[in-house]
Amino acid sequence: MSPRRNRQHGGAKSVDRTGGDRYGLERTEEWRGEDWVVRLVGGGGAAKHYRCPGCDQEIPPGVPHVVAWPQHGDVDDRRHWHKACWNARDRRSARLQRSRNAPRY
Repeated sequence: MSPRRNRQHGGAKSVDRTGGDRYGLERTEEWRGEDWVVRLVGGGGAAKHYRCPGCDQEIPPGVPHVVAWPQHGDVDDRRHWHKACWNARDRRSARLQRSRNAPRY
């Protein structure tokens, strides 16, 4: 009796690059009456510290997150959000206050 093979047989799989929730692909969402470009960034693509505008907490390097900016905005308008904070952005208040000693990124 031959041993059982658990690996897949066949050629390389094709990768769908047309959209979906894959990291690095952009999509457009409407928020506050404006179109926003949203890009998911994988942990390997996150190399710096960022401050999430949704919870005012730090996003450390290596953590997957969302980058969003107005469609007709500038590069300086990009904001890095935790994915959960971006999904809950309509339920969060705009009255977040940064502590006196918090770093400004």
